[in-house]
Amino acid sequence: MTTLTLDRAAVDSLLTPSVPTGGAVAVSYLRVSTKEQAEKGGTDEGYSIPAQREANRRKAEQLGATVIEEFVDAGESARKADRPELMRMIQYVTEHQVNYCIVHKVDRLARNRADDVTIHLALRDAGVMLVSASENIDETPSGMLLHGIMSSIAEFYSRNLATETIKGLSQKAAQGGTINRAPMGYLNVGVRDERGREVRTVQVDPERAELVTWAFQVFASGQWTTTQLHRELVRRGLNTPPSPNRPSKPIGLSSVHRILTNPYYKGDIRYKGATYKGTHEAIVPREVWYQVQSVLDSHKSAADATQIHDHYLKGTVYCGQCGSRLIICNSRNRHGKVYPYFVCSGRHGGAGDCTRQAVLIEDVERLIESYYDRIQISGQTRQNVAGMMHAQFDQLMAADTQELAGLAAGRDRLDNERVKLLQAHYADAVPLDLLKQEQARIGAELDTINNRIAAHHDEYAAARANLEDSIGLLANVAGIYRRCDDANRRLCNQAFFTAIYLDDDGEPRVTYQQPYDALCDPEVQANALNWAAETQKSDEVQTRAGAVPPVEGLNLATSG
Repeated sequence: MTTLTLDRAAVDSLLTPSVPTGGAVAVSYLRVSTKEQAEKGGTDEGYSIPAQREANRRKAEQLGATVIEEFVDAGESARKADRPELMRMIQYVTEHQVNYCIVHKVDRLARNRADDVTIHLALRDAGVMLVSASENIDETPSGMLLHGIMSSIAEFYSRNLATETIKGLSQKAAQGGTINRAPMGYLNVGVRDERGREVRTVQVDPERAELVTWAFQVFASGQWTTTQLHRELVRRGLNTPPSPNRPSKPIGLSSVHRILTNPYYKGDIRYKGATYKGTHEAIVPREVWYQVQSVLDSHKSAADATQIHDHYLKGTVYCGQCGSRLIICNSRNRHGKVYPYFVCSGRHGGAGDCTRQAVLIEDVERLIESYYDRIQISGQTRQNVAGMMHAQFDQLMAADTQELAGLAAGRDRLDNERVKLLQAHYADAVPLDLLKQEQARIGAELDTINNRIAAHHDEYAAARANLEDSIGLLANVAGIYRRCDDANRRLCNQAFFTAIYLDDDGEPRVTYQQPYDALCDPEVQANALNWAAETQKSDEVQTRAGAVPPVEGLNLATSG
């Protein structure tokens, strides 16, 4: 018998994926947000992941590239950037020669602008171009502008979804339901209703509720501090409930204060600043709870009464040398006159070696007021930028036509299925319990499809409206800022800038909020001017050739 032997290099070559020589290579990133999506259809990957994989493969073929590695985050939200496969992909492209990172859509990568910029910079630093299988983004100025718009739309969708979730939670709180996990002294449990369905509810914890009630009673006497109470509760064995990921352990000192200030124990639900009567059982009498709050108020230290200096620029201006916040300090001369200054918090606190000198607040106010003259743009520039961006929106909506058609077809199929179901029930072929079950399923699927169809239109409409408002505001922003009172000046600065840095030469240096990071970019404005000139030239050529002229007002630009 012949024995086959392989040396170490041969084994490694068999175990290492082959990388094409002489051709472009790419990595593919796939993601779904929930475990339910990842397992839909009873498969390991559900439906979305294979669809994304196929779209990315086709895009790679168009680029003449070979996908050498695939990274899949199944059931990971794009609101966080520390997804395991995303982190592994960033590490991979820094260690291997890769030309493209292909995603199905920009929102698969990130759903907030800050994470999108961070991830994009990491890829670019590794020499990798980000490519979307569904959107026309690239490294050109217009492509990067479109990338910014799409990531902003993704952030809008994510925040809108969060708003709808908050509406549901607010309704639950108004009905007395428990919003989050039940606090110490209670247990989240599942019970069966009269129809056999599982219902999540809250019950008193027989092991811990007595200790919580005792803690309120003794603290209400005013003879205990929170530190003493914590020590005694630990001695008596008050531990946190165990979970699949964390074992039981003694409660911390901060937990004692949270317990004593939580109105849940007197039977109330607190959510988003409002208080509602809860349906759970109270384990602390209301009068005892209010007495505990009085004792806590009397224990507050004198530090809480320290004077707070406030100003509309506070929290917006930063040291241009070390990046620390500028804080307000008052200096008094020998005649008793007080002069307010902005000083670097890094230098003031003794951290680092910053040498930034203090600057009078009124001087900073004048500098920023003058800076608004720079960001004000002319009517022609606004028209060019608006026209280019709306043209990009038109392309995006046209690209979504196929997906909308698929959703509409799915809606028609479900409507037909519902009609046939009713006909079968009237013919005694489907019993009542099965009819209700199927109607609930069809109704849920129709709601999902209708919401997605509405979202397609609403997100573009909202983004367009926001774009129009943002561009229109740039028409006379300097005059508006000068006429504002302090409260509205704070709102203006927060709307336009994420930070204003003051350099040693006295010149402000700003970082913009989106979408002003694009609208105020001189390169984007120049690119819009070129786009407008090319569009006008193309229209003139078509007119001379006898072609149908373009629809008037396609640019949807704001007036000067």
